[in-house]
Amino acid sequence: MTQSQGFATRAIHLGYNPMEHEGALTPPLHLTSTFSFETAEAGGEIFAGDRPGHIYSRISNPTLDLLERRVADLEGGEAGLALASGMGAITAILWTLLSPGDEVIVDKTLYGCTFAFMHHGLRKFGITITHVDLTNPDNLTAALNERTRVVYFETPANPNMRLVDITAVAAISHAGGAQVVVDNTYATPYLTKPIALGADLVLHSATKYLGGHGDLVAGVVVGRAGAVSEIRLVGMKDMTGAVMAPFNAMLILRGLKTLALRMERHCASAQVVAEWLGAHPEVANVHYPGLEGFGQHALARRQMALPGAMIAFELKGGLEAGRRMMNGLRMIARAVSLGDAETLIQHPASMTHSTYTPEERAMHGIGDGLIRLSVGLEDVADILNDLDDALTPQHVMRST
Repeated sequence: MTQSQGFATRAIHLGYNPMEHEGALTPPLHLTSTFSFETAEAGGEIFAGDRPGHIYSRISNPTLDLLERRVADLEGGEAGLALASGMGAITAILWTLLSPGDEVIVDKTLYGCTFAFMHHGLRKFGITITHVDLTNPDNLTAALNERTRVVYFETPANPNMRLVDITAVAAISHAGGAQVVVDNTYATPYLTKPIALGADLVLHSATKYLGGHGDLVAGVVVGRAGAVSEIRLVGMKDMTGAVMAPFNAMLILRGLKTLALRMERHCASAQVVAEWLGAHPEVANVHYPGLEGFGQHALARRQMALPGAMIAFELKGGLEAGRRMMNGLRMIARAVSLGDAETLIQHPASMTHSTYTPEERAMHGIGDGLIRLSVGLEDVADILNDLDDALTPQHVMRST
């Protein structure tokens, strides 16, 4: 299996030969906590790193190993690490890279739990968190200093869809001696490859598009082999214990087989929905990279293969209109995850980003009336019909 083969082919076949496993087409699920050694000497060599092998599933497991190699290949990285959640991936990276007195420069907008970990967690241990509007790379040049160890951002950002120019930010960060960590959950490696654009480490909440079916919680890290090994042995093994269960790894391996197909469908439907919302008389603003009126449309076309399946929008009636609309939906689920087969809708200010104070939300570009929509795999006509029914003035009258 080589990089010359296509994305979907590698997502299905890479790293596994059924003939090496009694012909089993689906990779085996290794439900074991520990592994035995052929001899005492062999065990010592594996512990010393002089011989490949598994010791204990808190460190590595054959099912997780296959997933790690597959995701690393799809992201264009040397190695991968599977963890128990997206937040497990974030915390394992940052606990490994940072020490008291260091600084992390982060974008203006972050997922709510990431924001909480940085401000309510890392800060307690003497680490400075500095927010910079990374949509303008010149702001980073002005902010970098000798204490900056990491530049961290999401692109597109959760929930308001801001984009960051990975190539420009990576060049500036590296010139200043900082590593670049990118949360690629919204885009997936099918749409954006941050490592090829200069990032040092990429992470995912694999709960979302990589798994794709809303039936697991997991995270993944990809980067250079040495860096990933350090995160495995320090951030995961010793500091967080955020170890993925083998059963979840098996489910994600299954999800990867359809990732390319799903992303094509997700994105095609999202484009239709975003254009429809943009033309609706009750909608004030739509934030979606695939719209020509989106402020960073040119960057999206340069950096993303497709514009994604996440949409943020605001209604002319503000927060109360948004609540009425969400309560009027019949098919679309009011739920806080994303990347599922089901279309999901949520209100960030009261849900995923409620860890921000109202003042912090205003400062970081998360409006109280903003609504986040994860466009699923249903027939797009049914998604539009549900939204239209919930947005019509007649429905507003009924719901009041």
